[in-house]
Amino acid sequence: MGTDDDNYDAEADKTIMACLDLAKPRSFFLYAGAGSGKTRSLVNAIRAICRDQGRHLSLSGRRIGVITYTNSACDEIKQRLEFDPRVEVSTIHSFAWSLIAGYDTDIRQWLDQNLLNEIAELQVAQAKGRPGTKATSDRARSIESKQRRRASLGEIRRFIYSPTGDNRTRDALSHAEVIMMTSDFLGTKNGLRKLLMSRFPILLIDESQDTNRGLMDALLGVQAANQTRFCLGLFGDTMQRIYADGKVGLAEAIPPDWSRPVKRMNHRCPSRVVDLINKVRMDDDGQMQHARSDAAKGVVRLFVLPETTSEKSHAEAEIARSMSQITGDPDWVAGTDAIKTLALEHLMSARRFGFESFFAPLYAVPRIRTGILDGSGAGIGLFTREILPLTQALAAGDRFASAAIIRKSSPLLERDQLEAAGERQLDLLRNAKAACDGLHALCTKEDSPSLLALLNYVASRKLFTIPDALLPFVASTEPDDSLETGVGHGDENHAHGKALDDEEAKSETGAWRLALDATLDQIERYDLYVRGLSPFDTHQGVKGLEFPRVMVIVNDEEARGFLFSYEKLFGAKEKSKTDIDNEAAGKETTIERTRRLFYVTCSRAKQSLAIVYYSSSPSVVRDAMIERGWFEPDEIEIIS
Repeated sequence: MGTDDDNYDAEADKTIMACLDLAKPRSFFLYAGAGSGKTRSLVNAIRAICRDQGRHLSLSGRRIGVITYTNSACDEIKQRLEFDPRVEVSTIHSFAWSLIAGYDTDIRQWLDQNLLNEIAELQVAQAKGRPGTKATSDRARSIESKQRRRASLGEIRRFIYSPTGDNRTRDALSHAEVIMMTSDFLGTKNGLRKLLMSRFPILLIDESQDTNRGLMDALLGVQAANQTRFCLGLFGDTMQRIYADGKVGLAEAIPPDWSRPVKRMNHRCPSRVVDLINKVRMDDDGQMQHARSDAAKGVVRLFVLPETTSEKSHAEAEIARSMSQITGDPDWVAGTDAIKTLALEHLMSARRFGFESFFAPLYAVPRIRTGILDGSGAGIGLFTREILPLTQALAAGDRFASAAIIRKSSPLLERDQLEAAGERQLDLLRNAKAACDGLHALCTKEDSPSLLALLNYVASRKLFTIPDALLPFVASTEPDDSLETGVGHGDENHAHGKALDDEEAKSETGAWRLALDATLDQIERYDLYVRGLSPFDTHQGVKGLEFPRVMVIVNDEEARGFLFSYEKLFGAKEKSKTDIDNEAAGKETTIERTRRLFYVTCSRAKQSLAIVYYSSSPSVVRDAMIERGWFEPDEIEIIS
């Protein structure tokens, strides 16, 4: 019955194609649960437009706009469409910049006001802070840096931006600024709205539930005012909203005159996993999926352990061996790359994979959390895309790779510097080599150098440009012998960073002060994690992906987070007063956030799924899960 399964959701695809009529467009929101073939529907719809209306698009010089979340997703869609020039596929940042690039006067005015607001906020915090602390000093330097940037705005003729770069020069915009600016401009500048519609009469957004809420509100506003001229097509599943800056209540915000096609077939998961994720989301929106008729049954197991279990890694290895016996699948053997381990809180992955000291302080600041999770946050690229690759190339003795990194990113060998040097270009090359030799010496000491020591060394040698977020921690721009030892400034941070009070630690500057106490080896592990190359994976990193064997690890005590509570989701704890109040007010609750993450991780499994749950009340969890019908009694094992 596989062919019938393939056509199960054909009606939804027909509805979408009917909406995408340039003469009579109708906006729509496609609900597409896990494994439903959402990308296939997106590609097929675009192919139909190009086939039936492509000549009209070409003659009018317009395109179909497609926004998707990652560069890899962009590449996949472009390849499936055979790089059709009538379709422009981009990430949200690339799309936003394509709209506002060149509007330099408007950008300058917006930045001027935004910097004023940021400076005012810092000054308020400064007035409340304790004099003489490191945090006070950091804020003062941040204020000074922003004031310098504001004063230099008039000197910038053209602003620049790279969606994949670190944007550290004075004329560059940050990722967050581009999104906020585009959102504001679409809401206030009629000319930009007209430009959007003239370029893209149809705009399709993949993973729409995670699109920045400000930008989504702006696009919804454009559509509402131009319903017969602009089609907005949203593809996604509100149950799979992961990013904190996505729009809460997107489904409820969709106007009643929009079309709402639904795809209900799950082509990925075995029937037992489909049954589980249906029950997980039943209390949320009641959406139900169907497993393919030719899907295997699959295996699901819940292992409940006391949260006081000391050797957790050993316990998880034993559970993997149990799964191998239960499933008859030898690839469940512990230590193989065939198992994808998904910790339901990033701090748990950071602790297990060894980058907690760097990650935890930054992740604790809500305003920068999204950038920390995808590696795009201000300041991170200096370590992940410049210092780390250079130190790895130097350690491997790869002179070609080292030279390529310096030529690409170092101000020591910028074109202006080389042209100004004239016949002294050889001296610049010697300085660059000496800077690299010193960096290599710093990294070959017995202990991995602190990030603060690396930062100050790089700044003193002008090896790379220091981003604004890290300027408050640069002790000096002059060479300092202590920087080559990996001590001095790094130890100062260690001594004073831990003294930050709660308010200071929750600020971006305070978080970086703590994070810079971490060592370079943590950056290497963090980089592997956010790129999906570690044994663990990020929640947003696995969205859209699938794995034969999935182990989901749940532990509230270890996660130490306030955003999620699996004890509440699994019935081991009662709702808090805050949860009850938020629920009554229609606000997002801890349980809702937790349910979404659990749904996303469980729905990755193609064959078998093991849930390892550390609880304060194992027997209560077992009874609650049986009563709720999520698991059968023989699928639950309590390990004492």
